Amino acid sequence: VNLVESGGGLVQAGGSQTLSCVGSGFSFSKYEMSWHRQTPGKGRELVAVITSDGLSTNYADAVKGRFTISRDNAQNTVYLQMNSLKPEDTNVYYCNAYMQTQEYEYVYWGQGTQVTVSS
Repeated sequence: VNLVESGGGLVQAGGSQTLSCVGSGFSFSKYEMSWHRQTPGKGRELVAVITSDGLSTNYADAVKGRFTISRDNAQNTVYLQMNSLKPEDTNVYYCNAYMQTQEYEYVYWGQGTQVTVSS
């Protein structure tokens, strides 16, 4: 199983950036996908989540109206479009895949991609 994020980097405040996460080694279309971020010294916080069929999304209050999560199951890819970026959005962003069955929980994480927003 592999989740590979890309698209991080340095961006100015007010700018935009799109993160991508490509999954392999599992049935991507059956998994709920999400983006999380982790500030040093703090736990990971959920940024955005999308259902396996892409029909439902949810966002942290801090990013609502600025970030958009989407997915392309044919390409095994989930995206995070980030607009109106703020310095406080600076963080490592992680992609997550989650599926629960009657017997097991399946949870996979990517390695993370750094997003730095300069003021």
